[in-house]
Amino acid sequence: MRNIKLTISYDGSRYFGSQIQPNKITIQSKLTKVLEQLNIDTTLQFSGRTDKGVHAFRQVVSCFIPSYWNDLKKLQTILNKMLPNDIFVRSIYFVKDDFHARFSAKKREYRYIISQKSLTPFNSKYLAYYNNFDIKKIFEVIKLLQGEYDFKYFSKTGSEPKSTIRIIYNIRFYQYKGYYIFQFIANSYLRSQIRMMVDFILKIAQNRLTINDLQLQLECKKRVSYTLAPSNGLYLSKVIYK
Repeated sequence: MRNIKLTISYDGSRYFGSQIQPNKITIQSKLTKVLEQLNIDTTLQFSGRTDKGVHAFRQVVSCFIPSYWNDLKKLQTILNKMLPNDIFVRSIYFVKDDFHARFSAKKREYRYIISQKSLTPFNSKYLAYYNNFDIKKIFEVIKLLQGEYDFKYFSKTGSEPKSTIRIIYNIRFYQYKGYYIFQFIANSYLRSQIRMMVDFILKIAQNRLTINDLQLQLECKKRVSYTLAPSNGLYLSKVIYK
């Protein structure tokens, strides 16, 4: 058996997230089924979970495959023919046996894409709609969110991580081709953390919450807001291993 690293892109619109769930169609269940059709019985390790409706530019998956699969270009071609069109294998490489898509990762980058124009049937699965927000306030808020915090009040309940402390290395907010984009880089994230932070940021930018509310929630003194920004605007864009 040899360890491989797959980098995949997917449109998460019709999937119940990346991880296998009973009686649900997920990215992992689709990829596992295709591998099984190729007589590759393996356990897929994802760099991180993405929620229902969330997309990925470069999700990383690791697994062990039989040694006779030595032509990875051929394997990539076969997988892309067999997988549905909304999942695409960008690359496959052999890696050391101790490589693990999740535990070897150092940083993860996500982007959240916002349109101020009303969505259409052709883009509603890929953008979030927000308008009338104060851009200066957004820049003020994202500075406060950067750093090491206990983000337990910025995550959905239902999972029990060993620690809720995370490090956000950088948050950018910029405009590109008529869209507004948040870029988050952190060591890792709690369940739905980014969507909850985006929702909180935009509520402040719309004068629905205050900086003081943010500080109370960051200091775990009070859960002021727990709602989520829509999943369709969120993309896992990069996983960094060095």
